[in-house]
Amino acid sequence: MMVAAVMMLGTSGTALAATPTPGSRSWEADTRTDLFFGGTRADGSAITSAEFERFLDADVTPAFPEGLTWLPVHGQWMGGKQASYLLILLYPESNEQADRNIEKIRTDYKHQFGQMSVLRADSTDHVSF
Repeated sequence: MMVAAVMMLGTSGTALAATPTPGSRSWEADTRTDLFFGGTRADGSAITSAEFERFLDADVTPAFPEGLTWLPVHGQWMGGKQASYLLILLYPESNEQADRNIEKIRTDYKHQFGQMSVLRADSTDHVSF
């Protein structure tokens, strides 16, 4: 099943929550973490979708079993363009274990695939399921 979400951005680029209509579900504030994973090893070989999915299955899903979203994307870092992967995690602000899990995911990816960095961007989103 595919779920589509629409997010409106304010003039500052921050997410704005849509106003719930009468009878709609209530909105909750969740932390959103975007992780950007390089898709090319130091030797120039690609990290395939299958390899990335195995990493998700072994390292990410056990830490975030409620769900996640990942996308193949294109990026540029330090002057080089490369295929990359974007992982989007939404979790309650009260999840005290999330930060430790995310840092472990970043460290594991760097070690497994010879990456220098995994970009992390956190924000607060208003969500309704």
